[in-house]
Amino acid sequence: MTKQSVYETVEGQILAVLEGETNTGAKMATVSCLLQQAFPKTFYWTGFYVCDQKVNDELVVGPYQGTLGCLRIKFGRGVCGTAAAEKQTQIVKDVHAISNHIACDAKSVSEIVVPVFDTQGALIAVLDIDSTEPSAFDGIDQNCLESIVKAVFA
Repeated sequence: MTKQSVYETVEGQILAVLEGETNTGAKMATVSCLLQQAFPKTFYWTGFYVCDQKVNDELVVGPYQGTLGCLRIKFGRGVCGTAAAEKQTQIVKDVHAISNHIACDAKSVSEIVVPVFDTQGALIAVLDIDSTEPSAFDGIDQNCLESIVKAVFA
């Protein structure tokens, strides 16, 4: 199967499982689980960092699959914080080559982070996916992951 067809299949699975679900945490847990299972050789860490309602401009770790994640990330710091601050998807081919990378796990080599917006267009989280492979993510990942988070959360 092509990467595109795997994404199409997993998006269908996600939407079927979440039909009628309103709890954001349950949605995030399901999305991270099914994405991780769909790409077990490429996705090393798959999960969400959620906008902390008590601390302005800070993300706190949410549902995820993988090794221990960073607990908190300030907006503008690292790939996740940059995605949150700029409200744009970030693709990094080699995290060790960027100056503001946060090394939560030294095995991570490349990363994609997709902002997650609610129905009113407010940023509620970022979807963070790390890989142990260099240049693991591209425009297909970006388009498909943006489609999934929009279908689930917006």
